[in-house]
Amino acid sequence: MNKVLMIAHQFPPVGGSGVQRSVKFAKYLPLFGWEPVVLTRDDGKMALRDESLLKELPPAMEIIRTRAYDLTVLPGFLSKVGKFIAWKILIPDGEVLWMKNAVRTCLDRIKKGDIKAVYTTSYPYSDHLLGLEIKKRFPDLFWVADFRDEWTNNPYLIDNPHRKSRMKKERELEREVLEKADVLVTNTPVMKRNFVRLNPGLDLENRMHVIPNGFDTEDFENLKYNKTRNSRFTITYTGALYGRRKPDLFLKAVGDLVQKGKVNKEKILIRFIGSFKPGVLKKLVDSCGLDGAVEMISYMDHEQCLREMMESDALLLLEGGGPGSEAFYTGKLFEYIQTGNPILAVIPENGAAAELIRSTRTGIICHWPDVDAIGKGFADLYYSWENDKCIIDPDRIEIARYDRKTLTGSLADLLNKSVNQSRQGGPAYEVY
Repeated sequence: MNKVLMIAHQFPPVGGSGVQRSVKFAKYLPLFGWEPVVLTRDDGKMALRDESLLKELPPAMEIIRTRAYDLTVLPGFLSKVGKFIAWKILIPDGEVLWMKNAVRTCLDRIKKGDIKAVYTTSYPYSDHLLGLEIKKRFPDLFWVADFRDEWTNNPYLIDNPHRKSRMKKERELEREVLEKADVLVTNTPVMKRNFVRLNPGLDLENRMHVIPNGFDTEDFENLKYNKTRNSRFTITYTGALYGRRKPDLFLKAVGDLVQKGKVNKEKILIRFIGSFKPGVLKKLVDSCGLDGAVEMISYMDHEQCLREMMESDALLLLEGGGPGSEAFYTGKLFEYIQTGNPILAVIPENGAAAELIRSTRTGIICHWPDVDAIGKGFADLYYSWENDKCIIDPDRIEIARYDRKTLTGSLADLLNKSVNQSRQGGPAYEVY
């Protein structure tokens, strides 16, 4: 079996949505003839932790852990100092300290001679800088660079840009990665179009491939679940709230419905599960007159989160607008789709996520700034619950395209190019 070195700073027991893509690739690549060797951070202090994800991987999988320098989890007043250094000083991100420390371990592992390809994934972008270091020393070693999100065109960076000198440096680093990687992967067709448009002369139209996020059928098979109608109409949001991703217009729309008597507050339950500032959210809830109708639950492990999704009556997707926002598929959207529960999507109406929901026929799309449309969408779901009727007609054939096992096969097809090149031109690289 061929071995691929997977460089993923965000890997279990790190929790959060960014981990899912890499862990599922690692889980299923052996089915397609590729054995992962994972290089990641140590399992010390981290912002989010989810031990359950490690259970999905074979105990014998080779996972190399090197020291992390996570400045965002420092104690007390040092936390603010650490976050400032990680987010504002270090380039391209705080994990560059981990990357520099991991270089020697990474190169020593490659020198054993059994690695046929390298896979790097961002965020953090420092993962790709490690890929560059490998490419400098092993220029013939096949490298796949996977962008889960955009880099310098990331909407959150557009909203809060770095100083000009740093932006210039990051654009240079990004272009070097795009030039040197043998194959590039991104998450949505919109992201690919953006990369192609912003980087002329690199032939990204042919070198970059789209492999979206997805859902793992096995995750749902392990859930013992019988669908029942909740005593209150329960709509659940899972994930983080930050930047443009905020619930203010959604809560205003629901608050207006309650105030006008179109929805009974005693019969609704809005749940936020994940990472957010409870105090800020509570003030917003109270200002909309929804006290008692909203439940806030901190981050939970992946399996339990799926269970909570399944046991809801509807699911809430939030993504604000602005430059670059159309490019996003949030990772949880695919799991939302697989639950069979209707989705209320408060998102850019012409973006990648909206296109996915339309093609799978799994929800109601409300353009993110349109409070009236949001209110109507919520009311439609509420009345369908009240009358015990199904408001969606999912396209199961279309949904099946996003099974993690199938998507991993697409990555394996790209990795197989390294084997083919090796057979045609001799060894994929020389060890030195």
